[in-house]
Amino acid sequence: MAAVNLSVLVGKNFACVKIAGRANFACSPDFKTLLDELAQKGFTHFIIELSECVLMDSTFLGVLAGFGMKLNAKTTPADRGIELHNATPRVSELLENLGAAHLFKSTSGPLQLPKDVKSCTPESINPTHEQIARTSLEAHQTLMAMNTENVVRFKDVAQFLAEDLKNLEKSN
Repeated sequence: MAAVNLSVLVGKNFACVKIAGRANFACSPDFKTLLDELAQKGFTHFIIELSECVLMDSTFLGVLAGFGMKLNAKTTPADRGIELHNATPRVSELLENLGAAHLFKSTSGPLQLPKDVKSCTPESINPTHEQIARTSLEAHQTLMAMNTENVVRFKDVAQFLAEDLKNLEKSN
């Protein structure tokens, strides 16, 4: 499975994260850490550039939705803090089907960035199996809490992840 590549550009109160490749459970802890660190540094507007994102699994989507819910709690609906730019039809359909599309502003076309942006390289936290399981469980719980139709889709996955996490915590 090809790894995802996360590229980051930052400016005043603004961060753009470009996702290239397969956005899945394995990279979700790194993505979650990156978004949380950017928000803690005071960034309030996020563009997630998705033109090269070939796949987004439910864990990654749950992390993105959880961040969107947290950021949107601090803004008005007209001032959504996360913009999904150039999402592929497959990713857009997934967002719609899981009830997460309303959390984001959707845009397309050439990316218009301010002149004062600079590139920064996100570091991997090299997540452990336990961190991946915890992030996956939290992501699926977010999706189920966000849309009751997702309970049927993900209750078995969440139960499996909870049991897996419990076993991993016991072995440590």
